[in-house]
Amino acid sequence: MKRKGFADAYAESAKEYELVRELLAARAKAGLTQEQVAESMGTTKSAVSRLEAVGKHSPSVSTLSKYATAVGCEVEIRLVPASGHPSFDAARNADAAAATKSPAAVPE
Repeated sequence: MKRKGFADAYAESAKEYELVRELLAARAKAGLTQEQVAESMGTTKSAVSRLEAVGKHSPSVSTLSKYATAVGCEVEIRLVPASGHPSFDAARNADAAAATKSPAAVPE
């Protein structure tokens, strides 16, 4: 972790592994084989295998959407403010300020 760039590379790989775990879990929950997913997507088993492997392949949103549909899911993409980033602190402060200005619900 001390080597320059290692922590960033490690973090990036962690995100890829997380995505692959989600893909595999969704396919397992759907009870489908790679062949069945491939057929539903209109592609090959080897293409699904590459999609489910961590490596140099970065799937497009369209491909992820096709995979999700094949396993009975939807793709949800969110941008989450990075902790420690100036925009994160500004957004957090704005949310806190808005919360204090909102009138509290008063029971009748």
